[in-house]
Amino acid sequence: MAKTKSDEEFTFVSPGVKYLLFFFNVIFWVIALILISIGVYSRIVKHETALACLTVDPALLLMIVGILMFFITFCGCVGSLRENICLLQTFCIILTIIFLLQLVAGILGFLFSDEARGKVTEMVDNAIQHYRDDLDLQNLIDYGQKQFNCCGGISYMDWSQNMYFNCSKENPSRERCSVPFSCCLLSKEETVVNTMCGHGVQNLEYLAASAFINTNGCIDKVVNWVHSNLFLLGGITLGLAIPQLVGILLSQILINQIQDQITLQNYNQKHRLDPWS
Repeated sequence: MAKTKSDEEFTFVSPGVKYLLFFFNVIFWVIALILISIGVYSRIVKHETALACLTVDPALLLMIVGILMFFITFCGCVGSLRENICLLQTFCIILTIIFLLQLVAGILGFLFSDEARGKVTEMVDNAIQHYRDDLDLQNLIDYGQKQFNCCGGISYMDWSQNMYFNCSKENPSRERCSVPFSCCLLSKEETVVNTMCGHGVQNLEYLAASAFINTNGCIDKVVNWVHSNLFLLGGITLGLAIPQLVGILLSQILINQIQDQITLQNYNQKHRLDPWS
């Protein structure tokens, strides 16, 4: 019995799923390129070539995240367009691993909150020590301290860990015993920021210093903000999880469709060669 034209043209692979996954990955592929470009530009502007620690170089963190996203979305783009099972499986597996790692990190952070807080404190202390070493890090810390009206990790005295703000007598810096201007209390009437407003405040008692700067640490302020904005953070978490789950689902559907199509092609090829089998 002769096969009809519709039999020959039938395919299990849905064009809708195929191109939806393709354009889904193109969007994040473009975002990855933007992140890499920003990271590279930032390091070029700072004339830096040596690798630094992730916690003290936001530009390097952007580059690593961008490169990882670029590789993952490349597998998704090419895999869906070329109907390549190997690339699609790579895309699906990596995305699943990342999703599970985020889930495990969230659960562990909730169950072991004290240990997580200690680790965050270490990262903040490390960032304070390198405050003057990286302009991006400096701007990030200043932005955080101004947004949360805080100073240092636990308290404003944490700034003594920085070699420029250290209160030791051996410190020749003009910023000795000071804190960054982003710790200062600024009135709405002030139009010009006095960058030396935190000069010598580490020599003052807590109550006396509170008249000039925010004395509370940023970690407690951030924790309180998190507790007050759980619904917002839940929405952001869900917004990050949904694209990952959509990518995993679409890639797995397409993989199954391609495998069914390969089975059909093998069946047709076998019966074309041996019509009596």
